[in-house]
Amino acid sequence: MSEATENDTIKRVSLGSREIILCGTAHISKESVDQVEQLIRDENPGRVCIEIDEGRFRQMREGQNFSRLNIGQVLRNGQGFLVLASLVLSAYQRRLGMDVGTTQGQEMMIAAKVCDELEIPYSYSDRDITTTLRRAWSKSSFFQKMKMLGALIGSAFTNEKLTEEELENLKQKSALESMMDELADYLPAVKEVFIDERDQYLATKIFLEKEKKVVAVVGAGHMNGIVQWLEALEKKERKANLEEVSVVPPSNKWVSKLPWLITIAVVALIASGFIRNGTKEGFEMLLVWILANGTLSALGAAIALAHPLTIIISFAAAPFTSMNPTIGVGIVTGLIQSWIRKPRVQDLENLNDDITSIKGFYKNRLTKVLLVFIFSSIGSSIGTFVALPYLTALIVG
Repeated sequence: MSEATENDTIKRVSLGSREIILCGTAHISKESVDQVEQLIRDENPGRVCIEIDEGRFRQMREGQNFSRLNIGQVLRNGQGFLVLASLVLSAYQRRLGMDVGTTQGQEMMIAAKVCDELEIPYSYSDRDITTTLRRAWSKSSFFQKMKMLGALIGSAFTNEKLTEEELENLKQKSALESMMDELADYLPAVKEVFIDERDQYLATKIFLEKEKKVVAVVGAGHMNGIVQWLEALEKKERKANLEEVSVVPPSNKWVSKLPWLITIAVVALIASGFIRNGTKEGFEMLLVWILANGTLSALGAAIALAHPLTIIISFAAAPFTSMNPTIGVGIVTGLIQSWIRKPRVQDLENLNDDITSIKGFYKNRLTKVLLVFIFSSIGSSIGTFVALPYLTALIVG
């Protein structure tokens, strides 16, 4: 296999009798849009591979449609964190677009448009964004999830304007890549899922195409990784296996058992208080558990500006849901908030605009539910970790 580099944004890779032309794009650059169109017209390939999944492509072409989003079902299915992360990512992409006066992914759209015009088949060659988020989620601990959401939210809602140097750097990366670079140092598992695995996925999808000449429109930051994978696949050093990076791995068995172990520990500690130290000590320990969980969960709901009834229910429910790993307090408070302040049609219609600011997140009833869900959950979790050592100290003392 031979490789010739025309410039920093185009690489030609020979795979036997086949030629792969990688076009590295800057996702917020008008120059990249023009380059993609011209390259496809000049090369007239047998197929074009586009770094996007079908769902995101449809959203970009038709517009993001949240009209069918059922927030209650989202919470019941345990997808509150994922939906919140997805919305924050959308907010980040839109903020970048506003800063540079363009739209993320225009070069992908023009690639499809030119292919339609020239009757060239094209493929959606990126992994589904939901799968990417779920894999990152499954590989992260609770505190890593919080770090990830914190970094995403910080990036999405910062009021700082990008400098010219930062804008130029962003032109070499997608929104996903630029955000994940910030997380790579302290969340390597997340960086692996968003960057390294997608290099593998993109390269494998491109490699499996049968046409003699293929143009692949990908983010410039993925080019080197894709070339390395193409080389390894051609030499049979690695297998063209998409399944290993397409399936959401099951949770670590010990991690999945941790909530039950915490429940057992709490019950054992409080029971020991009653047995060893009498009723007074037992009730004191029970009160510590209720106050730690209930107060901090209610505080979280209050930070989310939840309805007063939701805050009260958060206080009452947290001590019990913390003892039942099958249901979290966030599900309870989120459902109560959505019942009291049911999201309106206008909340769904305005969601694209509202997610670009913290004020919008609080104003929109749908995103308010997600804030109530996450903040009350975080409060209850902190309460658990605060109460456990205190209960242990009461027994030991």
